[in-house]
Amino acid sequence: MKRLIFTFLILLNLQFLSAQDMNNEKMQAVFELVADTLVGQAGQWQMYFGQIPMMCITDEFNNRMRIISPIKKVEESTPEEIMECMEANFHSALDVKYAVADGHIWSAYIHPLKELTREQLFDAMLQVRAASITFGDSYSSTDLVFPKSEEKKRKLYKN
Repeated sequence: MKRLIFTFLILLNLQFLSAQDMNNEKMQAVFELVADTLVGQAGQWQMYFGQIPMMCITDEFNNRMRIISPIKKVEESTPEEIMECMEANFHSALDVKYAVADGHIWSAYIHPLKELTREQLFDAMLQVRAASITFGDSYSSTDLVFPKSEEKKRKLYKN
């Protein structure tokens, strides 16, 4: 985790950090800086980030990108886990969402490519990682969690 924080601080000090107009070349530079391992080519990368496997797929022509991480096979998941994922998408997954594709549960961050900043890219990687790690527990991508409606009602009626 210290390495991740240190790397983020390095990214913050880069002069071109807040510039938008993201593309595959700029993404590759970030991945080379922060990933534990990186293989692939422009628009299709596989990496480990904080010991979590991730993939990034981009489409520059259609201005889309996604970072995804496989979590668990759907067939090995309980109905309760699936329901928790869906609730987390509303309350605690924030910019990352849990998704089902190709027989797996994934954590996924999807965003327009050009409008993405380097800070957002790094934050996306952190959130995809956190959502993968917290699956089965808090199902969260950050420390920020919107309360569930029953929790909110209890707090409102206490005051």
